[in-house]
Amino acid sequence: MNVAVLVFPGSNCDIDCYKAVEHTIKQPVEYVWHQATDLSKFDLILVPGGFSYGDYLRSGAIARFSPVMEEVRKAAEAGKYVLGICNGFQILLESGLLPGAMRRNNSLKFKCAPTTLEVANNDTAFTREYAAGENISIPIAHGEGNYYCDDETLARLEANRQVVFRYSGENPNGSVADIAGIINERGNVLGMMPHPERAVDELLGSKDGSRMFTSVLEAWRGSAHGAAAR
Repeated sequence: MNVAVLVFPGSNCDIDCYKAVEHTIKQPVEYVWHQATDLSKFDLILVPGGFSYGDYLRSGAIARFSPVMEEVRKAAEAGKYVLGICNGFQILLESGLLPGAMRRNNSLKFKCAPTTLEVANNDTAFTREYAAGENISIPIAHGEGNYYCDDETLARLEANRQVVFRYSGENPNGSVADIAGIINERGNVLGMMPHPERAVDELLGSKDGSRMFTSVLEAWRGSAHGAAAR
């Protein structure tokens, strides 16, 4: 499985994502600059956290216009896996690849701490190795993680089981319905505010994030793309 880690001006979790792939699934992984115009060789695309373009205007609002995002859109339409983490989630929202929007934390403060998540849907390519309703420890690091959508969109997300992660216990940012991560209707594009790439070894305080990477590898192996590669 070939993995791309996108890099925008201001990305700062790209190295974390690269190392997480090396550590957890040991698959070929490459950094891809935001001006790239071909992602056809990649099976999984990671849109990392950070402060793309300094978070000017809104988080992710400028990055959505980078040439590589048109290629991410094509990859998603082709059924490739896309994982947007923190600023990556914000970019996916701004790009229209996921519904909703991101607002400032209700505290108006940047929050950086371990967070307990509930696995609301373990029937996805990204969560198949978790148990339904399992609580996992994944850190957050964001100032604009307050996910918002209107009532109609929320009802659709709930009905389609597109809410994948919820904050369990304390909601650190005020997001609607305690949402920490959602997936598209097709099930191949996931966005989440917490950082699974920072939770892949007990030395980091948790290795609960490692199963996200192993889950998507197994999903890819079971897909037509994976079968063809074998």
